[in-house]
Amino acid sequence: MRELTIGKNDAGQRLDRFVSKSLPLLPPALLQKYIRLKRIKCNGARAQRDQRLQEGDVLQLYINDEFFDNPREDNLFLTLFKPSLTIVYEDENLMLLDKRPGLVVHADETEKVNTLINHIQAYLYQKREWNPKWENAFTPALCNRIDRNTGGIVIAAKNAETLRIINEKIRDREMDKRYLCVTVGAPQPPKGRVEVFLVKDEKKKEVSVRTRPVPGGKTAVTTYETLERRGELALVEVGLETGRTHQIRATFAHMGCPLLGDGKYGRGDVNRRYGETRQALYSYKLTFDFPTDAGILNYLRGRTFQVERVPFREKYFG
Repeated sequence: MRELTIGKNDAGQRLDRFVSKSLPLLPPALLQKYIRLKRIKCNGARAQRDQRLQEGDVLQLYINDEFFDNPREDNLFLTLFKPSLTIVYEDENLMLLDKRPGLVVHADETEKVNTLINHIQAYLYQKREWNPKWENAFTPALCNRIDRNTGGIVIAAKNAETLRIINEKIRDREMDKRYLCVTVGAPQPPKGRVEVFLVKDEKKKEVSVRTRPVPGGKTAVTTYETLERRGELALVEVGLETGRTHQIRATFAHMGCPLLGDGKYGRGDVNRRYGETRQALYSYKLTFDFPTDAGILNYLRGRTFQVERVPFREKYFG
């Protein structure tokens, strides 16, 4: 329990607004709940959220210590009262999350609070499975990233050993990740393997495609199979033998069949006609091949996980 004494400059404020200002990490909905549960008292008596505070009043706050910290990037998860996650799979070592398009995985210059990692940490904190205050606590971490406007499976590690193993398996290509995308025009041939070289432009934050090795170019190998066609659109399953920035988007644009909705590599006229502002790309299936030892994760060997729904598949090919 902590106490806050009301000074002259704070007198006359509503109780809930004063507490909210004093504890910026405390979510508003949780603040109201604590008032109802009498975990916030005024002068030892039940508090009312709209009561006006007087100089000399003493508030008793029966609230976890972490809510009294100053806001930092590593504790902003506390402000999420109701974490929003679509969980594909979860056990004691890891979680597989279906990240929705539009959500960033980590904080960036445009978003600090509403990130996938903050929702994961808030979820585990509220389950009392993790607390940053615990001694030697491992902070849940993401093993892979997905662009803001791409949806699909992201792996979150709950402990350091899982993070180490998954990072090793990703590096050694012992996991098979499959994507679905909608292309404008069908790739030719309908099934194939494409090897190109990608040159990254840091200023423009995009890549250009070369068919031959060039200085600064990185090899990008993509496999694909056309699953269905509807008019000018095609539903394509994609596999990656390399993992380069914008690899799928740039490769299919180079092939003459850009992704629907892709504002960087696609066709603006077609995107506007369909009303699409995000690339139709989804990391929808993940298989833990694990041909070599996976330690504490050996039980996942051979298992495949898939998201429940891919919105653009239902919309255009349902």
